[in-house]
Amino acid sequence: MSAEYKKTCELLSPAGSLEKLETVYTYGADAAYIGVDEFSLRENGERIDLSSKDELNRIKQRHKGKKLYGAINMFFFENDLYNLEKKIDEIGTLPFDAFIVSDLGAASVIRKHLPNMPLHLSTQSSCTNSESVKVYRDLGFSRIILAREVNLENIRKIHNDVKDVELEAFVHGAMCMAVSGRCILSAACTKRSANRGECAHTCRWRYRLALEEEERPGLYMPIEEHNNFTTILSSKDLCMIDYVDELVDAGLSSLKIEGRMKSTYYAAITTRAYRKALDGDKDIALYKNELEKVSHREWTTGFFFDDEKIAFAPPKEEYLRSYRFLGTVKENVRDNIWSIDIKNQISSLRDIEAIAPDVITLPLGKVTTLDEEFNEVEHIDHGKVGYIKTDAKIGSGFILRELI
Repeated sequence: MSAEYKKTCELLSPAGSLEKLETVYTYGADAAYIGVDEFSLRENGERIDLSSKDELNRIKQRHKGKKLYGAINMFFFENDLYNLEKKIDEIGTLPFDAFIVSDLGAASVIRKHLPNMPLHLSTQSSCTNSESVKVYRDLGFSRIILAREVNLENIRKIHNDVKDVELEAFVHGAMCMAVSGRCILSAACTKRSANRGECAHTCRWRYRLALEEEERPGLYMPIEEHNNFTTILSSKDLCMIDYVDELVDAGLSSLKIEGRMKSTYYAAITTRAYRKALDGDKDIALYKNELEKVSHREWTTGFFFDDEKIAFAPPKEEYLRSYRFLGTVKENVRDNIWSIDIKNQISSLRDIEAIAPDVITLPLGKVTTLDEEFNEVEHIDHGKVGYIKTDAKIGSGFILRELI
């Protein structure tokens, strides 16, 4: 596989918000995906709000030659299709390069109103074989986001059999215990349906299990994993950073990172690492190591090398955390003074670091923290206006963090 062929493979990153959209473009994504209004599988503000003129104007300005895909991928009922029909013309004015769709009825509505808009089949449709790919191609889909259950060998076979369709696959991030994410656990426990964009992530909760013997009703024998609870329903996190060459060689046109609901810091670190891997950067080992500095579960290669016996054992720890995301540098307002989009408290008493697309890590040490009137204070907090003063060579878009 040539280096040039490798570089033509698209890196697709999550953009659950406009802030994250700007970040993933800056940190190396070729394309980003974001939810569209109420029709996405991710709610809670992690989508474009069609009622916000400010958001619409910002997203039109932020394209800058990169691609943007809109997720219209929830499970549709009759009223949902009616609402989509009402809003599709307005949605069509946004600078999307394709829509990610799982429901064929929704695809039909989009095709009727926006006949030239490319359609990408969502992983929710569980496409796992070349014959299905051909059917979806004939229905007008130009790209198939394969089910997570498809292994590397079968990706290669599908690509060789159907070369006129682009193939995309998730290569990093959280995985679901349900086939292609079609889970009803959240709906059963909280009446929030994962298939309607309201997942409560109940598979990540801690559960207590016990055995009750038939002849001794009410006498329970506990089954423990750690701290009297288990995360048996929770999968390890997918990480294919070591196998980028194999993924591209198998025929994938796009490598997709999961995480529309995760932090800007997560989006930056993961996008940067996979960008460097695709580019064959000489410091890839250092960028790969940065993935350990983002909150995550233990890693797995998912279904890519295993079939039914996926390495899906629950992680030993719920999350592995070593760094705290503090915020993003916005602009230089005075000499060596920078405004900050604060996400967690920044203290003048603790050492902090900065990262950037081509700066693996830049120790800042202790910085001077300033309040909204530029008075020196001990710390600045999320939700308030604040600044830092430092002699370090930072710039707009740098991300700040500290060792926990």
